[in-house]
Amino acid sequence: MSDPDVSVVICVYTEDRWEDILAAVASVRTQSYPALETLLVVDHNPALLDRLAKEYKEVREVRVCANAGPRGLSAGRNTGIAAAHGEVIAFLDDDAVAERDWLRHFAAAYADPRVMAVGGRTVPIWASGRRPAWFPEEFDWVVGCTYKGIPAGLVRVRNVLGGNASFRRSAFDAAGGFATGIGRDGDKRPLGCEETELCIRLSRVRPDAVLLIDDRAVIHHRVPEAREHFGYFRTRAYAEGLSKALVARSVGASKGLESERRYATRVLPSGVARGLRDAALARAGGAGRPGGAGRAGGAGRAGAIVAGVLTAAGGYVVGTVRARRGGATFSVAEIQGQIQGDRDG
Repeated sequence: MSDPDVSVVICVYTEDRWEDILAAVASVRTQSYPALETLLVVDHNPALLDRLAKEYKEVREVRVCANAGPRGLSAGRNTGIAAAHGEVIAFLDDDAVAERDWLRHFAAAYADPRVMAVGGRTVPIWASGRRPAWFPEEFDWVVGCTYKGIPAGLVRVRNVLGGNASFRRSAFDAAGGFATGIGRDGDKRPLGCEETELCIRLSRVRPDAVLLIDDRAVIHHRVPEAREHFGYFRTRAYAEGLSKALVARSVGASKGLESERRYATRVLPSGVARGLRDAALARAGGAGRPGGAGRAGGAGRAGAIVAGVLTAAGGYVVGTVRARRGGATFSVAEIQGQIQGDRDG
């Protein structure tokens, strides 16, 4: 497939992010590879729905619609998939802006018919203006960004990350949509992994599917001040453990934790060692040396990695027990009929 039409879906839920939403849409409208359309899916917020409809009523390539499913990010994405007309559907967070060539890099990868999904690189924009010294790059997934340990370049992966990702429409025809009951739901506990579960499910029904990350497809993601604190770090790590337990229960631990094993046994120990080295160099007067040696906060970063692992592991244990007791479940949306209905209508 060459030069595919790309629909961009941005799920929104609060007027508190009004300026961010406008910036996200503007970044799509100025792409070097134009989007076929931008769909703003509003999650059960009539006031925001009405305000956005008025804002973009004269902009033909921007469509505003209400989440047709239960509250939450997964159902919002499924609504966008069902309404989209593009051969490829890309997803952008409502508090992020895409670089000008974002869609160009996505579209180029789909020249290979085996490619079913392409993700990109998400860079944090810290509210304080700089990364907290204690915050390890290995845990940037906590704030929805690309973390240290993902290989650079154009690489094959098990799963893409949902805030900066694209899928071939046929991927949803084959595997269904995002699972509800596992993803984000406004300001409730920040569960996730819905894109991981979808990608594993897709690979099962389409064993020939190729999933890629291209780190040239860059977006910049806002990190609010509240998420720069250790309390949020710990909460998000615990929620990730809960989510991973649900995924592992659904697809099996071998697939559900395949990438996590490498991350836990290689990436994180290296991060701890690097943090301790920086702390030792800083004590010896080496802070600020070229190459980052002796960066301040090394002990904090090492400690945060250990705390993050233990907290996520605790969440995984709790989530596993709940899943076995039937107290935590999720369902996969079958959206193929919705998509067909939208085409026919």
